[in-house]
Amino acid sequence: MTEAQQSRQSIRAGEWTGPTVYKVPGFVQCNLAVLPRENAYDFLLYCQRNPRPCPLIDVTDAGDPEPKRAAPGADLRTDLPRYASYRQGAREEDATEIRALWKADSVGFLIGSSLTFDEALRRAGVPLSREVWVLDTAIPTVPAGKFSSTLVVTMRWMTPAQAVTACQLTGRFPFNHGAPIHLGDPSAIGADLEHPLYGPPVEKIPEGVMPIFWACGVTPQKAALTTRPALMITHAPGHAFITDIRADGFCLP
Repeated sequence: MTEAQQSRQSIRAGEWTGPTVYKVPGFVQCNLAVLPRENAYDFLLYCQRNPRPCPLIDVTDAGDPEPKRAAPGADLRTDLPRYASYRQGAREEDATEIRALWKADSVGFLIGSSLTFDEALRRAGVPLSREVWVLDTAIPTVPAGKFSSTLVVTMRWMTPAQAVTACQLTGRFPFNHGAPIHLGDPSAIGADLEHPLYGPPVEKIPEGVMPIFWACGVTPQKAALTTRPALMITHAPGHAFITDIRADGFCLP
């Protein structure tokens, strides 16, 4: 049994309910979105039109919670440590499993995550960020059907030299958001540091480092607030799905 399979077993048993950030290095981690079949085509089109924040890795058949390509034998109803759900755009209480919410017409989407390339950055000499922020921006995404949103990003702090390495390396991971979308001044993209979606508010950027921004798979959650589908289930920020896919084999050479 691989470390990824062991981690999902622990999550399914309720032994692990915390974040997956920097956990199980070497395996692709994914963001989750679950929608009724009536909304699935528009969402699939939304992902196709916005590949940087929404790089699709797997899509389940309607009603089937098994992601057969990314993790055969896994169950999207139980194998994430924490879920968020939205009814008509309003977030409900988080849950550690979603069996009761999964319906016969539910379609699961697994979307690449920047958590995947952290281990590659570490091996390249870029230390793991002590904190990773999830922030809203003023950048619009391309709408599809009912789905529209501004771009959500993750932010890390790095020295300029580390940023060069990070740009070169993460560009090899197009199915996990690829290279950064912006370096430097947060106001240039309207990044809201005072009201992060995940992470503490930022009053001042420390000396010697610069903020680096990657497109983020939390963007569909923002689209849920804008679109207000009857029900949309996602991962809770920082609580991703751990696949069986080896990160070093799922990137450009």
